[in-house]
Amino acid sequence: MHSRPQPHRTDRVGVVVIGYDDARRIAHAVRSALAQGDAVREVVAVDDCSTDDTHAVLQGLAGADGRVRVIRRAANSGGCGSPRNTGIDAVTAPYVMFLDSDDVLPPGAVDALLTAAEEADAQVASGLCVRRELPSGREVPWQPRLYARRAVLAGPDGRPDLVHDTLCVNKLYRTDFLRGHAIRFPEGRFPYEDIVFTAQVMAAAPRLVLVPDRVYTWHVRRSAERLSISLDRAPIENWRARTTANGQAYAILLGAGRKELARAARAKFLDHDLRMYVRELGLRDAHYRRAWWAHTRAYLAEYDAADRTAEPAAPGPLLARVILACPEPRDLPRLRELAARPARLCPPYPRTGDGVPVWAGDLPGVTLEPYLTRPAHRLPLAVDATLRPRPRGTVLRLRLHDMYGRVAAAGPRALELEWRHREAGRSARRAIAALTPAADGTWTAAAAVDLAALGTGSWDLWLRVRFADGTAREVTAHARTDAGPLRRRAVPSLRFGVLLAQPYATHSGALALRLATGAHGALSVVRGRLRRLRRPRR
Repeated sequence: MHSRPQPHRTDRVGVVVIGYDDARRIAHAVRSALAQGDAVREVVAVDDCSTDDTHAVLQGLAGADGRVRVIRRAANSGGCGSPRNTGIDAVTAPYVMFLDSDDVLPPGAVDALLTAAEEADAQVASGLCVRRELPSGREVPWQPRLYARRAVLAGPDGRPDLVHDTLCVNKLYRTDFLRGHAIRFPEGRFPYEDIVFTAQVMAAAPRLVLVPDRVYTWHVRRSAERLSISLDRAPIENWRARTTANGQAYAILLGAGRKELARAARAKFLDHDLRMYVRELGLRDAHYRRAWWAHTRAYLAEYDAADRTAEPAAPGPLLARVILACPEPRDLPRLRELAARPARLCPPYPRTGDGVPVWAGDLPGVTLEPYLTRPAHRLPLAVDATLRPRPRGTVLRLRLHDMYGRVAAAGPRALELEWRHREAGRSARRAIAALTPAADGTWTAAAAVDLAALGTGSWDLWLRVRFADGTAREVTAHARTDAGPLRRRAVPSLRFGVLLAQPYATHSGALALRLATGAHGALSVVRGRLRRLRRPRR
């Protein structure tokens, strides 16, 4: 099958590149925009009053290629919105897109978006963004379901899932569309400005085209000395900024009469934003937790009851109902597990005196009645896991919990085990472990784990619970630590000599495994064991 020839489109796109104190990386970003070819009329590079050599680097690029125009702002804005607005004002091309100084446009990105926009007569063209973890190079697509296939939309109404893609950088906009609707980013230091900008775009009801092409590479540097706004979630101000941006987005959509999109935006907040921050509450101190809890309760109190009960069994709305029902932080480990992906609802499973399932005995208003009618393969199942060394190897022990009788009714038969390499994305050989009923109403299984065969890196344990009717539920396992700490051990390996194996619980409480090489590391494990053996027992 031959693809049809594409018309040669030139001089149509302006790329706005913004940067602040990023002399080491901004040239790479600008060159990735210039490399898009003749379709790029101009690269408007906005220096937000840097204190390093960023401006000099940009001037050098401008001297080498006349398409580069450099604008230096007189004062630093403290955010990304103001320099992007400066770029919108300066662009002369009929289309504009945005690029951050530490990211890149992959080859063919502009052509893919421009071709789609002009063929569909669309005011906005959007494509796939890929998050690239550095230095590992691991790549994770952003909202891949939206971009599984090409789609032309007369407007955003009828596609509420569009609110999940709040990025501005993976899109091409008609310049006159942005200017005609006075669509701009929030000025000054305003974290999560993308959320507000994208809401304005959706509120204006543009004709859209979605393409499966990869059009933006978002570099994620978790170990950077200066974290990006989206990664620097430790200060409580970050959470307040995020709720502010989401609140403004909701108001914008509602004010424009986009009620379905506005409600979808609130549902997205519960499913994405709230769950992400709940997973990380265990990393914060007591002062942060109290401040976070109080602020979240105040924010969620603005939701209509329908927003919190549209999907009462979904993890996000359930988290919201628990938080609103409790004046002070509580049940944080259990909430963290519920916020995981996939969600896990760990025991206990209490009922009221009338037999109604509830979150806790003292919270009768937070009911879990929808779980009584939901099939087992759609429940937030909980599987406990322990990884323990034995004389002849390592054994993984698993325990599946029942949930209000729904699991027992479905007849759990087996667990399918899979270790997934977090950086490379590959999987180790799968294994099947039969489930055996236990006296306490749970089901148990065990499987040997060949640590040496896994090799180095971080490995996540994924499970599929198989039921008698052929259905299955994919879950991660809750890392049990009540039976003792997850200890490191040295593992002989033909390939690596010695591997140091460290089981651990992730931020969401799931069991994971880290394997590293090095005799020195193994020796430290042996010394630690000797110290524990010498320590007097109490």
